[in-house]
Amino acid sequence: MIADYIVNHQAEFWIVVGFVLLVIEVVTGFTLGVFLFTGLGGIATGLLMMAGVLPETWIAGVTSMGISSGVIAALLWKLLKNLQRDGIPQKDNSSDLVGHEFILPTDISRVKSGTTQYSGISWRVEIDHNAGVDDIAAGQPVVVTSVEVGLFKVKPQL
Repeated sequence: MIADYIVNHQAEFWIVVGFVLLVIEVVTGFTLGVFLFTGLGGIATGLLMMAGVLPETWIAGVTSMGISSGVIAALLWKLLKNLQRDGIPQKDNSSDLVGHEFILPTDISRVKSGTTQYSGISWRVEIDHNAGVDDIAAGQPVVVTSVEVGLFKVKPQL
């Protein structure tokens, strides 16, 4: 009964198989692309059968799925490979907080950091390596040169 339904509705069968393979790819995190390409091949096969380009037979379905999976893999391989860049991302010190000016509430030096409150958060404050000074006294105006998680690197305001 179920087998008769599948035989009589092969286009839908191949589309369902394709989507099941795509779900397996997403759920398992299997990143080789086998399920991805085969799933897309199954969907393409089902759509070709629905359009009347392929006959609804098992031989046509299996052959089309294999060929379309290979073609899709060849077309998408370079694009997907470029998405997996092997380089380590460069540190980005850009922030809206760079350039923020404030009055230093505590003394800081190259070996002793301080803290300041900004936007309800307590930030650690350190002297930037390129600041050209070894210490900055409390009450001095400073400018933020770079931001890290919970850290302002500052230099004296000129």
